[in-house]
Formats: sequence, structure tokens, C-alpha cells
Amino acid sequence: MSIQELIHIAGVSGGILYVIIFILLVALVIIIDRTWYLAKIVRQGELIAHTVLETEGVDRDALMDLAVRTAKYPQGAVLEVALKYPDVKDPVRLADLIEETILLQAPRIDRGLWALDTIVTLGPLLGLLGTIVGIFEAFKVLGAADTAPTKVTGGVAEALVATAAGLFVAIIGLVFFNGLNNRVRLILHQMEAIKVMLVNRLT
Repeated sequence: MSIQELIHIAGVSGGILYVIIFILLVALVIIIDRTWYLAKIVRQGELIAHTVLETEGVDRDALMDLAVRTAKYPQGAVLEVALKYPDVKDPVRLADLIEETILLQAPRIDRGLWALDTIVTLGPLLGLLGTIVGIFEAFKVLGAADTAPTKVTGGVAEALVATAAGLFVAIIGLVFFNGLNNRVRLILHQMEAIKVMLVNRLT
């Protein structure tokens, strides 16, 4: 399919196909950015959890050094807040303090995923709208006296490209959205596990 044919089909859809291409590019940017970011956070969480788990006794200096090195990560923030209160010996109180940090870090972890979720829903709807516009244009030619049936069927076929494009965007977005959501759940689980490890060792 040539560029001229794509431009023609985009025109038949009332320009909706251009919007679908745009949201596909936005989805790809979000997917690449969040995949890289969340993978890095998961690796750091595994490192922190393993270090805390292997710590015999309470080596606060070693844990504080680890907290400083990983402070920009959500799990590092959990480690840091736990070490900021050396006088707290009540496990419930310490767990509550750490839970505050987890709740504050949660929006940072799944930032941008709402946009990908919206694109997954919006893609097929835009595709359907483009197809409706295209079919409307295809049936307008029926009013002409010399209309051939192939003109109508050809116009309908071109209109359906918008629906296919919208479904393609939704399928790509849905696969990665579910994968990224799974990463977010894993990170939150890591934070909860680190919280329990710290409470058990620091109280």
C-alpha cells in the first residue's frame, strides 16, 4: 500500500486515521518509558530485599548506606524512612510509618498508565467513528446516476481500515498495559515485603 493510498484512506475516514496514528505514537512512548523505568525499579527492589534479608542482626550503617544509594527508588524510600526512627520499638507504629511512605510512593510508580488505559479504550472507538464517516461518504455516491456498485463496496472496504487500525492500537496497548500493571503490583509487593523485613529486624 503506497503513501498516496494511505493518505486517501485517511481522508475517507475524515482524518480520524491521523488521530489513531498519533495515539499509537503516544502509546509507544509511554510503553517504552514505563517499561524501562519499572524494570529498573524491580531490579533495585530485588537488590534491597536481598540485602535486608541477608542482614544478620541490625547493621544500621550498612542499611543507611544502601538507603542513600537507592533513595530515588520507591523501595529505597521505604528503607530510608524505617531508619529515620531508631527510637521506635513498637512494630505497629513502625509499620504505620513505613506504610505512609508506601502510599505516597504508589502514584509515582504507576504514573502515566492511566493514559495507556485511555488509549486502549479510545482506539476502537476512534476506529469505529472513522469507519462510520467513511461509510457515510461511500453511500453518498449512490445519489449519482452513473454509480457503479464497486465504488460503494470499495469505499466501505476503505472505511473499515480505520476500525482495523483502532483495534490494532488497542491490542498493542492492552498487552503492554497488563504487563506494566503486573510490574506495578510486583513493586508494591516488594515494598510490603521490605516493610515486613525491616519491622522484624528493627523492633
